[in-house]
Amino acid sequence: MHPSVHARANPDKAAVILAETGEVLSYGALDAQSNRIAHFFRGQGLGHEDVVAFMLDNHVGYYALTWGAQRSGLRYVCISSRLTQDETDYILENSGAKLLIVSASLADAALALQSKIPHFATGGNISGWPTLEGAIADLPVTPIDDERAGVDMLYSSGTTGRPKGVRVPLPADPAIDAPNSLVMLSAAAFGLGPDSIYLSPAPLYHAAPLRWSMTIHRLGGTVVLMQKFDAAGALAIVEKYRCTAAQFVPTHFVRMLKLPEAERVRHDLSTMRTAIHAAAPCPIPVKQAMIDWWGPVLYEYYAGSEGNGMTFATSADWLAHKGSVGRALTGIVHIMGDDGESELPVRAEGAVYFESENVFEYHDDPEKTASSRNSRGWTTLGDIGWLDEDGFLYLTDRKSFMIISGGVNIYPQEIENHLITHPKVADVAVVGGPHGEMGEEVIAVIQPHDMADAGDALRGDIDAFARTKLSGVKVPRRIDFLAELPRHDTGKLYKRLLRDAYWAKG
Repeated sequence: MHPSVHARANPDKAAVILAETGEVLSYGALDAQSNRIAHFFRGQGLGHEDVVAFMLDNHVGYYALTWGAQRSGLRYVCISSRLTQDETDYILENSGAKLLIVSASLADAALALQSKIPHFATGGNISGWPTLEGAIADLPVTPIDDERAGVDMLYSSGTTGRPKGVRVPLPADPAIDAPNSLVMLSAAAFGLGPDSIYLSPAPLYHAAPLRWSMTIHRLGGTVVLMQKFDAAGALAIVEKYRCTAAQFVPTHFVRMLKLPEAERVRHDLSTMRTAIHAAAPCPIPVKQAMIDWWGPVLYEYYAGSEGNGMTFATSADWLAHKGSVGRALTGIVHIMGDDGESELPVRAEGAVYFESENVFEYHDDPEKTASSRNSRGWTTLGDIGWLDEDGFLYLTDRKSFMIISGGVNIYPQEIENHLITHPKVADVAVVGGPHGEMGEEVIAVIQPHDMADAGDALRGDIDAFARTKLSGVKVPRRIDFLAELPRHDTGKLYKRLLRDAYWAKG
């Protein structure tokens, strides 16, 4: 399906509601705006497989741009507004973008860019820039003559180095409303459909919020879009709009669980039937607490922007296999040795590979593309994990975050999952820092709920808490405090920035 189909059948139905303001974009208006934008792209000389870039904050017009690009046969690059000028210019050059559209609220970042490609402001004015609204005002609301299904080309958030673009082929069927078996399979598994009222609390430049909310549009449901996640605000929005589904990351759960009890219980969340979560393994106590609070409505998946495979777990699956991210929904999971060629037995820890027909490459990076696959064509996202006897996958951590201390491999995720449950810890990152004797030492960087607590007393308390569950080699040798950890709006941690700061000091 496609939003244009729903526009014809039910033009007044809300496709998007901006949660904080109540602004509504109907299916009819979404279709008309995306058609105008498709004509605009053609007028700018953009044809099939050309690249357009968006740097936008969350607003209802985001979807008119993405659906306009989709029906124009373009590749659309959604750029994080949190990147540096250098990173953004790199993406514009690396992707081959021929046009850039930026939210007026990001004017300072836009004016700092060095890229000389044509550019337009939307949602207001940027000094010296033409506006998208002015450019499309008189364009037709009917489809362009050469509609063809396009696709996103999204870049990693740069948590471990330069952002990398994930390039997949345009759909073999050019029809913009061609059935997508993966979309339908996923929607069925997660219980999504035309009656879904779907809360999207994260930035749309990230793969999961963008793709899942556009899936809701394919199904004919309504997306309730938050401008920015706020834990108490999210609960109020679920109640106000009677949301039936949403997608979160574990950090969102932690922040909601650490709200005062009175705030948590005062909201009616009974309409929530599907609370999807992904992006990182969820600490067992955190997920258990969410199921105790919301009921068995949590659905977990593991996948990447690359689309090479997906695992899936219901709440019942997880309760029977605590800590798992599920069994394969698409593709076949294999656990491989360090060489990427030898398959490991059940419960042996190694690199997670998917056997799948889906093809992807890292744009303009053949070395990275080659390193992601083995001789059989199976592909990996760089994660480490193991399978149990029932085929459920358990993730340990990303290989790039591994700490080697005294020749022992230590994965930070396990340590972080324990420390985040300390009542005075709001957020935590574990990284490896230089150590003259051991090579690396385990460092815990703690964001306390109250910075007034930061000091030796809390440091000692956290050390004792760590020792209740972690083996000696995993207990942090050093505990530092920060008022706020460098997290991406999607919840991903910029661990590279923390690690690099320690190594720079030597």
